[in-house]
Amino acid sequence: QVQLVESGGGLVQAGGSLRLSCAASGRTFSSYAMGWFRRSPGKEREFVAAITWSGGTTYYTDSVKGRFTISRDNAKNTVYLQMNSLKPEDTAVYYCAASTGVVPVTYDYEYDYWGQGTRVTVSS
Repeated sequence: QVQLVESGGGLVQAGGSLRLSCAASGRTFSSYAMGWFRRSPGKEREFVAAITWSGGTTYYTDSVKGRFTISRDNAKNTVYLQMNSLKPEDTAVYYCAASTGVVPVTYDYEYDYWGQGTRVTVSS
């Protein structure tokens, strides 16, 4: 069992940066691939980024490549999403999730545990 709690969301101007954190409980955190998803107003939840259990491989959706960076610290049971050059279209509730699948795990059904989400609003 893994419990996930996101933090770090907020209001930022276009071009700004935010770093989201996702703290996980449970001893087996390091055995899970981790991902970030987001749901924008009126849209389906979409994949953003994923990282292997070791942190050695990452995968991003095209719209965030070069702007977002996913990383993890297994000693702290935490995964991060560094978001730079934010755009209004990045406005969404961001969710972290844990998967026993093999990266790239880009579909939400591949994830076993989900956090409650943290809201990111990017103003123009």
